[in-house]
Amino acid sequence: MLRFLFQILSQLVLGAIALLVVHLTLPDVALSLSGFFVALGVFTLAHIILGPFVQSVAQRYAAPLAGGVGIVATLLAVWIATWFPGGIQIHGVASWILAPLIIWIITALGGWIVMGLIVDRRLKQRAARKLLGGEK
Repeated sequence: MLRFLFQILSQLVLGAIALLVVHLTLPDVALSLSGFFVALGVFTLAHIILGPFVQSVAQRYAAPLAGGVGIVATLLAVWIATWFPGGIQIHGVASWILAPLIIWIITALGGWIVMGLIVDRRLKQRAARKLLGGEK
């Protein structure tokens, strides 16, 4: 449960960073302050829901393509975030290609670093302390 909460928190932080990077680097991506929070909430929720769904579909019907699950889930999450008024707006084919790609790279690398190198290590240390009787 603790790992899941850290995963959601890291997804929110990394999603916020990714949305800001996309907004600042791609001229055809519009994002207001209120739209930022709408897009972040929708993107995070959609990504949490769509990630496992896309993974199961890919494993069932296209196992060789399972490696591209993250980018597909990110593309779908960004697309869903554009449906909400005041959220993120993306115009142009280049921005539709680059925005999900940038967001996916930031969230994937950041998630790997945060979850794999920091959170998992801390949770393992905590479990080891409990086994040794150092923490109640």
